[in-house]
Amino acid sequence: MTDPIPAETGAQQRFPEAITVTQLNEYVKRLIDSSAPLANVYVKGEISNFKNHYGTGHYYFSLKDDGAVIAAVMFRSSAVRMPFVPENGMKVVVHGRVSAFVRDGKYQLYADTMEPDGVGALYVAFEQLKRRLAAEGLFDTARKKTLPKVPTRIGIITSATGAAVRDMIRVAGRRFPYAKLTLYPALVQGPDAPAQLIAGVEYFNRTRSADVIILGRGGGSMEDLWAFNDEGLARAVAASAIPIISAVGHETDFTICDFAADCRAPTPSAAAELALPDNVELRRKINNLIGREAAVLLQSIARRRETLARLASARPLQRPQNVLDDRRMQVSALAERLGVGEEHRIALARARLEKLAGKMDALNPLSVLARGFGAVYAADGTILKSARAVRVGDKVTFRLSDGEADASVLAVRPDLSDTAKPG
Repeated sequence: MTDPIPAETGAQQRFPEAITVTQLNEYVKRLIDSSAPLANVYVKGEISNFKNHYGTGHYYFSLKDDGAVIAAVMFRSSAVRMPFVPENGMKVVVHGRVSAFVRDGKYQLYADTMEPDGVGALYVAFEQLKRRLAAEGLFDTARKKTLPKVPTRIGIITSATGAAVRDMIRVAGRRFPYAKLTLYPALVQGPDAPAQLIAGVEYFNRTRSADVIILGRGGGSMEDLWAFNDEGLARAVAASAIPIISAVGHETDFTICDFAADCRAPTPSAAAELALPDNVELRRKINNLIGREAAVLLQSIARRRETLARLASARPLQRPQNVLDDRRMQVSALAERLGVGEEHRIALARARLEKLAGKMDALNPLSVLARGFGAVYAADGTILKSARAVRVGDKVTFRLSDGEADASVLAVRPDLSDTAKPG
């Protein structure tokens, strides 16, 4: 080798110029690091094997084309400045330096910046955030709120000195001068703008001082409008309990806020047109409504007058005494029918009562005694049913129809043909 490389101490005499692997890799690294073109190089290719090391924040990936591949790394200090996250298959142009990694014996690209090949980095970041928030459902139509038909309080979040606020004030004065406009001044450009725009959304939601919010600014480049692509602002807009109209830039400009808002207007002036009803048109609708309601009311009054006239011409109202006489006759006839019916029911009841009284009289024991029969009771008061129940000398009592008589038994003559046992 022409370039002197110190041999390993204690190397075998047989190979006095042998070096270690580490020495070889270090030599190659020095060669590469000393090359000026490799210290400031732009490399374009397609990203593959991308890995975002979340523990350290470093990006590890490969760049490839149709014929070759090179390993690359972007350390966290450079990665945090990236407006987008690299993805596999993305074609990019990477700036950095080439160096060797002694331990693995391979060279790689140490990247410090990266740009998409063909489109801007901001556009890539916009599309990535848009896809991610859409996948979360943040842009779903079902979650969007309906704008009030006649709002009387409009909250405006924009620059206090821009043309956008003047345009909205002018449109509001023309369309609906009865509405109260409240301006929350905020930066609409630069790194501090998203925080102020979010504060405006939170203010109107906290104070409930607006029926609808207009969030926007005039036109500009994508860089100028970038504050409205902030993820935190998009989430604040989506979470707002008050409907929000996003009016950022011109008609062809779209921001993340446009997708998160409940309604998008192409310009701030158009936002005021959407938020407020047309005073002239509203008056016309109100007059039409009053006219229709008056016609319905007049028709209702006419129908009731016809009904009243028909009732007034009816016989009861024309000759009420005749109606009363007819009713008296009906009452008298009903009373007569009621009296006859009651007499008939009383006669039937009396006949049933007499029949039942006859039956009861026939069963009365006193009635039997009245026909010449009597009842004999022993001294203890029990009725005697058999001659065998007494003895000569027993005291007995005779119960007749008109009284009682006491007696003594002089003789007992049982009927020999009676086989019944004494009671």
